[in-house]
Amino acid sequence: MSARQESTAPGGVRLTSAQGRWVLATAVLGSGMAMLDSTVVNVALPRIGEDLNADLAVLQWTVTAYMLTLSSLILLGGALGDRFGRRRVFVIGVVWFAAASLLCGLAPHAGVLIAARALQGVGGALLTPGSLALIQAVFHPDDRARAVGAWSGLGGVAAAVGPFIGGWLVDGAGWRWVFFLNVPLAVVCVAVALRHVPETRERDARERRGFDVPGAVLGALALAGVTYALIAAPGGGASPGVILPAVIGVLLGVLFLRVERRSPDPMLPPAIFGIRLFSAVNVVTVCVYAAFGGFFFLVVLQLQVVVGYSALQAGTALLPTTVLMLLLSARSGALGQRIGPRIPLTVGPLLCAAGMLLMTRAGRGASYPTDVLPALVVLGAGMVTLVAPLTSTVLASVDVDRAGLASGINNAAARAASLMAVAALPLLAGFGPEAYRSADEFGAAFRRAMPLCAGILVVGGLIAWLTVRTPALRAAEPAPAERCHPECVYHCGVSAPPLDPGEARALEAERPPAGGEGPPGGSNSR
Repeated sequence: MSARQESTAPGGVRLTSAQGRWVLATAVLGSGMAMLDSTVVNVALPRIGEDLNADLAVLQWTVTAYMLTLSSLILLGGALGDRFGRRRVFVIGVVWFAAASLLCGLAPHAGVLIAARALQGVGGALLTPGSLALIQAVFHPDDRARAVGAWSGLGGVAAAVGPFIGGWLVDGAGWRWVFFLNVPLAVVCVAVALRHVPETRERDARERRGFDVPGAVLGALALAGVTYALIAAPGGGASPGVILPAVIGVLLGVLFLRVERRSPDPMLPPAIFGIRLFSAVNVVTVCVYAAFGGFFFLVVLQLQVVVGYSALQAGTALLPTTVLMLLLSARSGALGQRIGPRIPLTVGPLLCAAGMLLMTRAGRGASYPTDVLPALVVLGAGMVTLVAPLTSTVLASVDVDRAGLASGINNAAARAASLMAVAALPLLAGFGPEAYRSADEFGAAFRRAMPLCAGILVVGGLIAWLTVRTPALRAAEPAPAERCHPECVYHCGVSAPPLDPGEARALEAERPPAGGEGPPGGSNSR
């Protein structure tokens, strides 16, 4: 089948064919570009602040502006691909992402950088769900598991080399090249996609009634209002400029929930939260990824500002967590299937909490082997224990037809939690606007922040112990390799759970039952 021909039939491309290798390369390039960006930007934050003469709030917005649009629109992005063509929307996302990256690199001041990062998140919302959707739609069913495994393995290389590339660029050519790097990658990705990837879309796409654009807009504005208030609060106190955005954000959040209840095609169907296991695991997800988001935002600054590492050293220092997830996530997923998710979802957050508390030893003059590495090893062990069973439990908590929707909601919840943590944690821990310019001030605030992150993880583990009663994931469920390969969890497990590559993606073809408890055999009967 020619890449220029549109196919609505099930995928038939074999992984061993020349076209199959090109399709896999396209998916890896696209997702790898987004993974590299998320890895290297945090490493560049101190240099960005120094070059733009920016305070801590600007560094927060550099991270949160991207996560704001990405988390708000990622469900809509998956639905657009299903409706208008997965290759088309994927290519648009790659081009959009690259153009916004170029604008980030050229930004003359902080305002332009923050706006460009928000635009970059829009491209990411189109690109991220499209990467796995291409694999699911194009490859023959017999080859999909191997294709996802290859995608995750090659993506793991991007995650592993990201700190090296980011640190090397920041210390050498400068932080702007962290963003410029995306442009040549995008050019190659688009050229290969247009030449070798066939177009696919849902068979009933033309019969769909519409998209939940009002829900997406309200969700984004609600998050933006609350985020603005949290970031502005350290400098503005209880001023109208802080209180008013917070109130507006909360009101818009309430309006968002009302719109979702009444929408014929809701982005976030309220009925799915009537499934108790699904709701419980999403609460655990919010706790876990809020702690991860706050930790990884602050720890790179701590290593550079307080410990005295270069950007390359700081990025490389975090490599043990990636290596542990690369080596052990598949085994963790298999263990979760055998013993059930309750123990991993309880023990994993507790190990992560211990790792974050150990990181408080990484102060001025800290030794990497004795102060930094043990904390990262314990944290990595907790992530290995936690991430794969968390993803599998989300997928197993709903019927197969709603696996894509459940995975998308879980992914968006994780990203929104990270966003709110990056906005709120500096306020709660007492970071001043200029804290990252003073090693003593930043180090003291970091030591206050880590117990807060650890406490959120302990709450998540406790919720898992009290609410997750499933003895084991059902044997009747498709193997994780067919729905979310266990090895793929390390590919994006630090920033958010992996998206399910199944056919049901952001919007489900059939609405949940009115009772909200799911079909017979759903989570409540397990």
